Amino acid sequence: MKNGEKKITIFEKQKIRRVWNKKKECWYFSVVDIIAVLTDSINPTDYLKKLRKRDSQLASYIGTNCPQVEMLTETGKKRKTLAGNPEHLLRIIQSIPSPKAEPIKLWLAKVGYQRIQEISDPEKALNRSREYWQKMGRSQKWIQQRMMGQEIRNKLTDYWKSNQVNESDEYAILTNIIHQEWSDLTVKEHKNLKKLKTENLRDHMTDAELVFTALAELSTRQIAETMKTKGLSENKIPAKRGGRVAKNARLELERKTGKKIVSDTNFKSLQKVLR
Repeated sequence: MKNGEKKITIFEKQKIRRVWNKKKECWYFSVVDIIAVLTDSINPTDYLKKLRKRDSQLASYIGTNCPQVEMLTETGKKRKTLAGNPEHLLRIIQSIPSPKAEPIKLWLAKVGYQRIQEISDPEKALNRSREYWQKMGRSQKWIQQRMMGQEIRNKLTDYWKSNQVNESDEYAILTNIIHQEWSDLTVKEHKNLKKLKTENLRDHMTDAELVFTALAELSTRQIAETMKTKGLSENKIPAKRGGRVAKNARLELERKTGKKIVSDTNFKSLQKVLR
């Protein structure tokens, strides 16, 4: 596992070790540290062993999903430590019989219920997204462009899904081709430019970036429908061509205005002000 910067985060005044995984672009937290915070156990390592012994399904889940990650000990030495990303930790927390874990369990139940509602009534998901962006301080104009772009994106992924493109990895490959073609940056490079990590890139795009991303994905879908492409290999062609349509439009606008479309602007500072 390739790891990036190592940091310690504070949870209820207690330290939790974490490591940024550059490849997967997510934080991995020390499972033992989480156990210590939520249980007040004097021996969290032993507590975790007993928890895994008592719950065979949890033990299997941890063994399959949670890697050993190098982290600093209290003495300053590096040791391999059982770690999990936020998804893994939420699963583990569900099995911890502790009053401190109860608020998180209640939150998970609420989120799960909301997700069930959204499946039966997609409009609820749209309304929650709109409320989320409003709380983040986005303008009505930005929100409309973001939602328009999402609808265009959904139609593109619907086409991929119906034409033999694998959602798990191949969506990301095609998305990256489109993005690099129109912006001259990979998705990762664009996130780095904006100094983003776990944040959604589109939630930090400017109005112009949203418009050109939407144009690239709209063009990709229409070209794919015309070519009747199937599978990853065939769909790489409309991905490049669709991205190129948006790139040509971007370059033309940049020539006319003298302003760059791709920006290092993000909304992280605005979010801090709103908290």
